[in-house]
Amino acid sequence: MAKAAKTVKASKGFEETLWESANKLRGSVESAEYKHVVLSLIFLKFISDKFEQRKLAVIEQYGGDFVDMVDFYTMENVFYLPEEARWSHVLKHAKQDGLALIIDTAMSTVEKNNASLVGALPDNYFSRLDLDASKLASLIDTINNIDTIANECHMSEEDVVGRVYEYFLGKFAASEGQRGGEFYTPKCVVSLIAEMLEPYKGKIYDPCCGSGGMFVQSLQFIEAHQGSQKDVSIYGQEYANTTRKLAKMNLAIRGMAGNLGDVAGDTFFKDQHPDLKADFIMANPPFNQSKWRQDSELTDDPRWAAYSVPPVGNANYGWIMHMVSKLSEQGTAGFVLANGSMSSNTNSEGTIRQQIIEDDLVECMIALPGQLFYTTQIPVCLWFLTKDKGENTDKGYRKRNGETLFIDARNMGSMISRKQKELTLDDIAEIARTYHAWRGEAKDGVYEDVAGYSKSASFDEIKANDFVLTPGRYVGAAELEDDGIPFEVKMAELTSKLGEQFAESAKLEGQIKVNLKGLGYEF
Repeated sequence: MAKAAKTVKASKGFEETLWESANKLRGSVESAEYKHVVLSLIFLKFISDKFEQRKLAVIEQYGGDFVDMVDFYTMENVFYLPEEARWSHVLKHAKQDGLALIIDTAMSTVEKNNASLVGALPDNYFSRLDLDASKLASLIDTINNIDTIANECHMSEEDVVGRVYEYFLGKFAASEGQRGGEFYTPKCVVSLIAEMLEPYKGKIYDPCCGSGGMFVQSLQFIEAHQGSQKDVSIYGQEYANTTRKLAKMNLAIRGMAGNLGDVAGDTFFKDQHPDLKADFIMANPPFNQSKWRQDSELTDDPRWAAYSVPPVGNANYGWIMHMVSKLSEQGTAGFVLANGSMSSNTNSEGTIRQQIIEDDLVECMIALPGQLFYTTQIPVCLWFLTKDKGENTDKGYRKRNGETLFIDARNMGSMISRKQKELTLDDIAEIARTYHAWRGEAKDGVYEDVAGYSKSASFDEIKANDFVLTPGRYVGAAELEDDGIPFEVKMAELTSKLGEQFAESAKLEGQIKVNLKGLGYEF
């Protein structure tokens, strides 16, 4: 039987301690494979702890005769686990042969007994991966250290495991580099989109949801502003089946019910939500996706019936028009795209962008700093589209018909590693405040253009710039602060300094000539 190690409480840095311990056990297993091993075990530990906690409550309240009645668990949003699906069973056999099969059986049993988790967990993954038995046993001991129930920070168990899960997703994305972008969007970018859209009530949709980060951040926004999770419904779709499993686990850990479609599928060719009209769309589509369709495919698709057909060589405008087609009449979309989307005229892209602007759909454009993403150094931007820029008396919004807000945030952010930058909480708050002030929300003050940072541009101004949406074209240069020193004084100081440098240069030149002459190279 595995020895129970000292639990790791939810103190500052506990996620990092767990990561270091778990990552040392990886051995020769690729990060892309290992993340499914670790994250699914974390999930099994979490739902088992919830089950055991509820089991004790059932015994105390109703007696032992009801301990295996499924309804007593589901009524409290707890997954019922038969004996062979419990963490205690896996832990008991952690030092025995056939551990991988025991884990696979546990995962399969969990799905069979909980309809909402069908398709969420790895299928015979541990047996097929042929992990080193001793390292797998040690990994179980490490994950057993996560104290999901009692913790010294007074967080809920969802917060504890959610923090671990999210931290591990980010670390795996960093270690996988380019492939990591298939399932993870940097938290600061997701947070900014959530703070801009404020998804309090309604339908939230992500057409390329990855591991579900947009949904989780929406929930965290709601909780931070004393809203209710019951007021939102979640819809998503993911192309990669393994990534879809990560998303389903991520939602389940947070106690979120989401409709991710019946199966994994290509959003363009197998739309899982054909009749959906969303109030909020939050997305990070693949950057500059090429060969997303053949020349003869989707040419008559109703999603771009009002526009031109997006080019085969780049899916950026295919994603834009897909999201426009999913917006409700008062809906707002916020999504990440490569900077080229703001100015490209390749094939039909310039024409489509002009049509979108003429339809008054573009509400805000934000140029982001570089080095935010693990996947690429390509500079990226945020688009915010809405079908209704009209006045909203309930929220105090002013009319912004025919106007678009441009924000240049390229100089924001702080380096968190040699290669990685992130937007700070202050950066996110400032950008969101600017946007909400521009919309006329009284709590965020009165909006004013700031040279070098923000500009509210009219349709005519955008037209004069050939319908290019790059913020730098509109915000201008930041004003230089006057230091109070008269120009004449500055010039006198500069010319004096320059004279000294010229004299020093002549001196060095003479010394070099002397040295060359000594070597027989006089000139």
